[in-house]
Amino acid sequence: MSKDRATLGTDGQPLPILPPERDARVWARACRIMFYTPGFLALLLLKVGEPTGFGISVELLMLASMSAVVAVIFMGSSSDGAGADHSSRTGVWSGCLVLELLAVVPLLTAVPSLFHELANSKLLHDPSVQSTDVALGFSELIPAAAILPFMLYQLAGYGTLHFVLSKTNNAVVNLGILVLIVGSYIANRLGNFELEKVLVGILILSMIGLVFYGVLALRSNQLRYDSFHPEKAKDKDKKAAA
Repeated sequence: MSKDRATLGTDGQPLPILPPERDARVWARACRIMFYTPGFLALLLLKVGEPTGFGISVELLMLASMSAVVAVIFMGSSSDGAGADHSSRTGVWSGCLVLELLAVVPLLTAVPSLFHELANSKLLHDPSVQSTDVALGFSELIPAAAILPFMLYQLAGYGTLHFVLSKTNNAVVNLGILVLIVGSYIANRLGNFELEKVLVGILILSMIGLVFYGVLALRSNQLRYDSFHPEKAKDKDKKAAA
């Protein structure tokens, strides 16, 4: 693919806007971090014996960790060389989509509730140690602030969803992500763990649906781009003439 992509196909219709070429090595390193960090936190919580409020956080952390493995599989299938097809050309983008929606989103959902439980758990604090409990108050929300740059990442056109959904739909989806994360955190703080599980379940099922739709949409767009790209058509004509 050239840096300046064609915008009009040989059929006279606009070509789909594809994500830019991305360095798979950078994203592979990100996958490594996303695999080890949430996985280590989840195993640590299981090791110490988690309080009730840790349950959904552990599940989310494990989901984030395992999703990074799936993202690497997609990225490893990426190729634009000899024998490359429409699927292989979208490998890195598809892996990015899995990482963004099924690794980063669960991690952002788990961390605020996790921090609250770690800060207030009687199980993890040695009662024999004489110390004064300090109410953290508003500062407990500091870990949750990470969702704000993630929203900026998505809505400012950096995210892979930007190339799959319309601008309006992308904004609605990311607003929904924000609402569900905030709602699950509030439910956790109120001790309504059943509601928290429902909200998180809706969030994760939605992310799975988006990943399926996004991967298939990327492949479909790549197929159309390859089929009606003017330079591709010229190459076919040259081969036919030869």
